[in-house]
Amino acid sequence: MLVANDPETLDPRYATDSVGVRTTRLIHAGLVRLDPETLAARPYLATSWQWLDPLTLRVVLRDDVYFHSGAPMRAHDVAATLRAIGSPRVASRQARIVEAIADVREAGEHAIVVRLARPHATLLTDLELPILRADEAASPPAPGGSLDGLGPFAVRSFTQGEVQLVPASGGALPRPLHAITLRTVHDENTRALRLEVGRADIALNLLSPALLPALSEEPGLTVTARPGANLTYVVVQEARPYLGDPRVRRAMSLAIDRSMLVTTVFDRRATAAGGLIAPTHWAHTDRAALAFDPARARALLAEADAAKVRVTLLTSTERLRGDVARVIAQELGDVGIDVTVVPLELGTMIARLSGGDFDLAILQLPEMTEPNVLRHFLHSGFVPPVGANRGRVFDATLDTLLDEGDRGEEGATEDQTTFNATAAISSRKVLYARVEDRVLEKMHVLPLWYEDQVAVTSARARHFRPSAEGRWLGLAGLN
Repeated sequence: MLVANDPETLDPRYATDSVGVRTTRLIHAGLVRLDPETLAARPYLATSWQWLDPLTLRVVLRDDVYFHSGAPMRAHDVAATLRAIGSPRVASRQARIVEAIADVREAGEHAIVVRLARPHATLLTDLELPILRADEAASPPAPGGSLDGLGPFAVRSFTQGEVQLVPASGGALPRPLHAITLRTVHDENTRALRLEVGRADIALNLLSPALLPALSEEPGLTVTARPGANLTYVVVQEARPYLGDPRVRRAMSLAIDRSMLVTTVFDRRATAAGGLIAPTHWAHTDRAALAFDPARARALLAEADAAKVRVTLLTSTERLRGDVARVIAQELGDVGIDVTVVPLELGTMIARLSGGDFDLAILQLPEMTEPNVLRHFLHSGFVPPVGANRGRVFDATLDTLLDEGDRGEEGATEDQTTFNATAAISSRKVLYARVEDRVLEKMHVLPLWYEDQVAVTSARARHFRPSAEGRWLGLAGLN
């Protein structure tokens, strides 16, 4: 399988880059996994769970699961892992995921009880965190992938440009039939050539739409696509002159012809956005695609006395992203906004975004598995370095809605002794529709589209299918 970058680390406590996270989810497993279609939580290392009240969840564990070393998984391992992730001594980059957990108690060898410090609606999704062996949970960082895992693969080697994974027995899934090599190839043309000559089997979201027709005609290669869950959007630095005016941001949105870009640049392998949450997600609310209306955009700019705004637009150095940025810059120019496109390497771009040194940037919301991630990107309490509110959004109404979505208290009964999880999910969907309404009213970000997950596969990997958010667990089921 081809990947665009080396994983930063194979230690699941510290992996945050997309390649690292997706690789660690092949090596390790959590209590739940995400449904590949809807992204709802499904049992994985757990067999079932029950809300005892709005703050207490009892989880029953499988009794037939073994670490790669052969050690059985027990409640002690789960409790130790959740405690270690939240420990300042471990300093895990995943610590915020468990911040709402007050206590984890073992209930025999095959059950745990999780007690929350406050209502927190996303606990089940949070329990997708990989479980480690108890004696390794708080160990020093292990970037090479030496930590004992419960996933379908174990690490054979990790060197620059290559990760070799071998099938593992006894874990959360049946033993895979094939070993996997993850090969880092930075250049897009080189990726295409490796596929053509049979030196690669899978490339997921790594090739421009312009290359796909030719590859689909190559003997033995197949191009498949499925709707994705990740939002591509423009983040706006609201502290900049003019950009703090919602009229200017709305004018920018109206100037972008999303349908044209989806049809041409993406060859229809994307869906124009009407909001923040993709149609594949359980929290999606049907909305028409955002309007393209250059005349209205010019009128709003005139109303805001912003007819000659000059801005920069940051984008990555990938060819496709550069093409998209240039088209958007031209469209904004057509309504009177002078845009300079600035391509940057990922590290430099993230540094500038975190420091507030930008006007506009095209980004993709990563791992859109749970709508509560919007809190991390839009809440005023999550401005960098605390979070990823890079646009410096300060909106008290939006903060309140995002906090309510995080708590999810609407599933509680009057006497607080039981908890209706179905009611909580239904009410959260309504809440996140209100979040979208508020974001679109103020146009705090400019949603663009939801890109398909597009895989180019060889004959022996032709059955590979990614999940809606682009993870790779389908590799374990290849025959």
